[in-house]
Amino acid sequence: MQADLDAFLDHLRSERQVSQHTLDGYRRDLGKVLAYCEREGLAAWSALDAARLRRLIAKLHLQGLSGPSLARLLSAVRGFYRYLLREGRCQHDPAAGLSPPKSERRLPRTLDADRTQQLLDGAVEDDFIARRDQAILELFYSSGLRLSELVGLDLERLDLAAGLVRVHGKGNKVRDLPIGRKAREALEAWLPLRALTRPADGALFVGRQGRRLGPRAVQLRVRQAGVRELGQHLHPHMLRHSFASHLLESSQDLRAVQELLGHADIATTQIYTHLDFQHLAAVYDQAHPRARRRKDETP
Repeated sequence: MQADLDAFLDHLRSERQVSQHTLDGYRRDLGKVLAYCEREGLAAWSALDAARLRRLIAKLHLQGLSGPSLARLLSAVRGFYRYLLREGRCQHDPAAGLSPPKSERRLPRTLDADRTQQLLDGAVEDDFIARRDQAILELFYSSGLRLSELVGLDLERLDLAAGLVRVHGKGNKVRDLPIGRKAREALEAWLPLRALTRPADGALFVGRQGRRLGPRAVQLRVRQAGVRELGQHLHPHMLRHSFASHLLESSQDLRAVQELLGHADIATTQIYTHLDFQHLAAVYDQAHPRARRRKDETP
């Protein structure tokens, strides 16, 4: 069973060319299923049926795994069994027709505009680490990148003259994103320092030895910036959420925000419409003919 799983992961890496982040997710999720099969005494993937898989999902849910996490696990199982079916290693998909338990959808945490400005507008020392970290923060907020997209960026995908960056997102889908003025300035200050490291590959963000920064290193630097500038926990996805929320608040263009974020389904983007209800209520009060106050009314 482990050999089949290893072959599938190699298929994802070499043929599907998924990101390392996605690959690690498949490995963790399918590893849980493999461990369960071994505890149940199953000798082959073909022995796992829907009833057993349903019991595993129920057990993981009781242990605290959320609905979205269980949905991701079931998606991994379906992808794995599509591969097994194609390879003639199995004749059924035990995840067919199974749905994860529903759980309350939590709104993403964001920074408000003032806190974002506080984070980004502090004094920046003129050294390698400070200039690089500022460019990372500005690019996250300017273009709404995922962590995997930022660490995978190569210099050749950056066009500062045009103010664009080309990103390879989920499913290897490519999108061109605008880079704001502040982010361009931060990148222009960073690139000469990057060149001094003689980078080993085309990575945009590197360490002092010229090696590409990994996800954990970027998460650490963002977290440290949050503690230093804001006195709070901060992670890359919070900057992406803030980008989406602030843009939607200003533009009210849900489709445009969907395109910029690279969401395949607009329902994913719609969660941001719940983040600024007070702003929408104020717009309603000012604009709706049955809600506007008369000039002679007192509050």
